[in-house]
This record gives sequence, structure tokens and C-alpha cells, in this order.
Amino acid sequence: MSGAAALVTDTAMVMAAGMGKRMRPLTATTPKPMVRVAGKPLIDHALDRLAEAGVTRTVVNVHYLADALEAHVTGRVMPRVTISDERSELLETGGGLIKARALLPDPFFCLNADNIWIDGPGNAFAELSARWDPARMDALLLVVSHARAANFDGPGDFHMDPLGQISRRHGGRIAPFIYTGIQLVSQRLLRDAPAGKFSTNILWNRAIEEGRLYGVPFTGLWFEVGTPQAIAPTEYALRNG
Repeated sequence: MSGAAALVTDTAMVMAAGMGKRMRPLTATTPKPMVRVAGKPLIDHALDRLAEAGVTRTVVNVHYLADALEAHVTGRVMPRVTISDERSELLETGGGLIKARALLPDPFFCLNADNIWIDGPGNAFAELSARWDPARMDALLLVVSHARAANFDGPGDFHMDPLGQISRRHGGRIAPFIYTGIQLVSQRLLRDAPAGKFSTNILWNRAIEEGRLYGVPFTGLWFEVGTPQAIAPTEYALRNG
């Protein structure tokens, strides 16, 4: 499954405004999305995968060292990049989506700028598109099992029932699925949102209560690249397929 014909949207939001504190000291003078892994900046890994899947438009939010990041991405032709400027205030994930809302269609892909993954039988965006049902879903999250998550040692994020409906990890327990940082989002998720900066978790929690947050198990391999120590094993895995 690949190509633009399989996608429900040609637009993505790339979340790139964070401070990258866990990636210090590399982010002392470089925005985290421009930290290089396997020969190119993290954000180029994400943008290249979007282009391969057939996504033609992206909105990239910027805050920390915004000038460098904006200069790097705005020259791209595929996908074409529009900047959502958060220089004056870092709005977190939820606030960043709301600020960019007018630039985004219904639905749209959303992904973190520091994502690296190797696709399975189908590309990640086509897999999300194949499962998308706007009548039932406010957001569809790409999740991955612990066995398919490299460099990750946390307790996981979500449980998922046989129909794909998501619930939060219960306290003190391991959850079988980890959020990859990639999702397909309806404008309905963004309705009646708080003002200013806030986490997307607020919107997800409401969707969970309404039974409208779903997940798709990723069939490829996903890499957590949150610290400098994760770079070398990620590069090794990419070199070796």
C-alpha cells in the first residue's frame, strides 16, 4: 500500500517547536529537528517520508532557534512547507495545533519532527488512511508494540481493544502500545479547545471519554531518538536495514 491515491489527505502538521532539552548538549546551538542522524537532520527524515507517501503540503511550527529551522525547511518543494510561527510563545502540542488550525484541512496528518521509522508492508500514512473512519473517530494514532520500538524503555502509553479503540495506561502497569508521534486528526478533535498553551492530551482525554480515540498498530520498526545516546544505535539499525 503506497502512494498518494491511498491517502485521505495531502497535508501534514509537523511539530518542530520544542526546546529539545533531553537532546542537550546537541541542542545548545541547534534546534532538535536539525540534529543529524544517519547523515541528515531529523526533520528531513520526517519530511522525506511524507513526500514518499504522497503528502504535498506541510505546516511546520517553530519556536526555539526558529530562524535556523525556518531557513532550512522553507526551500523544500516536496512537500511544500508553510511556517506556523510560535516565536513569541511556545504553545505546546495542543496550542500549536490550534494556532495552525486555519492552515489545516479536515482531516490532516500530524507528526513529531524527530520521528524515525522503517515502514512495514505499507507506509505509515497509508496504514492510517486505510483505517480512517470520520464517523467514529476524532483522531487515529499510530501506535507500536514494545517489540517494534527501538531505544524505548518506558511503560507504554495505551491499551487498545479489538476494534482499535484506545484507553490510557493504568497506573502501575505496563501498557502494550507506545504512541509513535504520528496521528491522523479530525478538525472535530480541536473544537472548544483551551486558549494559549496546552497539551494535546487534553483533547485526547475528551476523545477517549467519548469513545472516539482509536489506534492502528504499526507494522514497521520505530525509533525513539530523544537523547544523544540514542543516535548511534539508530544509525546502526538504519545502516543494516
